[in-house]
Amino acid sequence: YVDYIVVVDDKSKDRTAAVVNELAEKNKRLVCISHEENKGVGGAIATGYKWARDNEVDVTAVMAADFQMDPEDLPRILEPVCQDECDYTKGNRLFRGESWGMIPRYRYIGNSFLSLFTKIASGYWHVADSQSGYTAISLQALKAIDLDSIYPRYGMPNDLLIRLNIASFRVRDISIRPVYNVGEVSGIKVKKVIFTIPLILLKGFARRMVEKYIIRDFHPLIFFYFLG
Repeated sequence: YVDYIVVVDDKSKDRTAAVVNELAEKNKRLVCISHEENKGVGGAIATGYKWARDNEVDVTAVMAADFQMDPEDLPRILEPVCQDECDYTKGNRLFRGESWGMIPRYRYIGNSFLSLFTKIASGYWHVADSQSGYTAISLQALKAIDLDSIYPRYGMPNDLLIRLNIASFRVRDISIRPVYNVGEVSGIKVKKVIFTIPLILLKGFARRMVEKYIIRDFHPLIFFYFLG
């Protein structure tokens, strides 16, 4: 059921691009896009999104290359978008009871706090695990979002959620299996994201208030926030 497999090589230092191009000679579904400079995880996803948008792909899923996204969960992530029940699905690792024992404590707690602040900034109060990158998005949503202006690093999922809400797209959480200790190496620098992501959320919240509740349709919610 997968028509294309687009591999974005974000200026890697190994033979990723060479290996993928070799495989692409036998598997026509494979497409390799190589960055001339490292753009970060958000920039790599945006590149894949642009390719999917330009090639009129109905539903585009994101799966990281560090083995932390179980392919068995992919059909459930795709189905609601394919059935037009929502425009964007996002994996949620915090639904599962075993998550507390599997996810490193500092990441679980940090993710929970970021998810809370992302709820406030994005307006999607039913969405949690904001940092999960296992997602699927509709072609309509891809065409509506300015992919060139999305934050290119680790705050990309948070920024995207805010933009989706401004455009009034439907978002749904999908329970997925948390996968850890499979050899993955985290590139997140806690001292850096602890300042950058809250700033993204603050700016995004202000942008959502102005664009959605003042410019598009004036709403008394603005008064409530101001008085609060």
